[in-house]
Amino acid sequence: MGFSGIVDKLKHEFKALTGQESKDKLFEAVNTFADENEAIEAFDKSKDKLFNVNGWSEMKGINSTFILHDENGNKTDGNVKTGYFIKIELPGAKIENWVKVTDVKDEKNLAEFIVHPSEKPKEKSNREAEVKHFFAKEASSTFRVIKDGKTIKAFEIGKNETINNNDEDSGNRTVINTLIAEGGWAGFQKIQWEKLTKYLIHLEEE
Repeated sequence: MGFSGIVDKLKHEFKALTGQESKDKLFEAVNTFADENEAIEAFDKSKDKLFNVNGWSEMKGINSTFILHDENGNKTDGNVKTGYFIKIELPGAKIENWVKVTDVKDEKNLAEFIVHPSEKPKEKSNREAEVKHFFAKEASSTFRVIKDGKTIKAFEIGKNETINNNDEDSGNRTVINTLIAEGGWAGFQKIQWEKLTKYLIHLEEE
C-alpha cells in the first residue's frame, strides 16, 4: 500500500470513529446435503431457528443474549414479527442495545428479517428518546437463510454501520458507544455472526 493509500485508510478510520463514515459487513455460512429432500428438511429447521430469536441465546460458548419483545415492549416467546423489538446484551457489557424489526420475509426458498437500531420500546412515544444502540439508526442488519438445490446458506448482512456518537441521537451514550463499536464489538462481531450463521444451517452446536 502506497503513502496515499495509507492516508486514505486513516481518513476512513477517523471518519468511522467519529461517526461520519459507515462500514458494510457480510458474514456467510454454507451447508450442502446429500440430496434435495434432506436440504428441504434442513431448510425448514433453519427457518424455525431464524425466527426464534430467543433461541439464539442458547448457542454454546461466548455468546450474546437475545430477548424478543412485542410492539409494546413486552417479552414474548413467539417468532419475529414486523414491529417487534430485540434486546441485545453483549457478553461482559451491562448496557442495553435495542433493534426494531422493520421487515420479515418467509418464502419457499428464502427467509429473512431486517432490523435497525432503535430507542427502548417503552420510550418510543418520546420524540427525544435516544437510540439505545452503539450503531446509528441508519444502520441495518439482515438475517437471511436461503435454499439453492441441495445447499442452504445463512447470512448476516450489516449495512451503514456508523457509530452512534452524535449527541443528538446518542444522549449520554456517546463515549460508551464509541468504545463498544470500535473496541469490544469490533473484535467480537466476527465471532458472533460466524457462530450464528453456522448455527442457522446446523454447523454449530446448540
